[in-house]
Amino acid sequence: MKITLHFFFLEGISTGELIFVFLVILLFFGSKSVPRMARTFGRAVRQIRDASQQIQDDIRNSAEDPPRNDNLSKKDSKNNDQ
Repeated sequence: MKITLHFFFLEGISTGELIFVFLVILLFFGSKSVPRMARTFGRAVRQIRDASQQIQDDIRNSAEDPPRNDNLSKKDSKNNDQ
């Protein structure tokens, strides 16, 4: 049984190529800065995901709520006061 992970940007990359890229990054940046870069990348991805979720929620809420016409509500309150 073969288990494969499918990521939208990693479909054409094999495991050997990923290891090679990781080793090049490790040699270029050093072992101390790689975890810091990974943490920063993770935080950025989380912020983007949270922002997109908030936008989706706003769109969903505005689609569910009926449009409110303030002019009609003001006219109704004036007629009720008289």
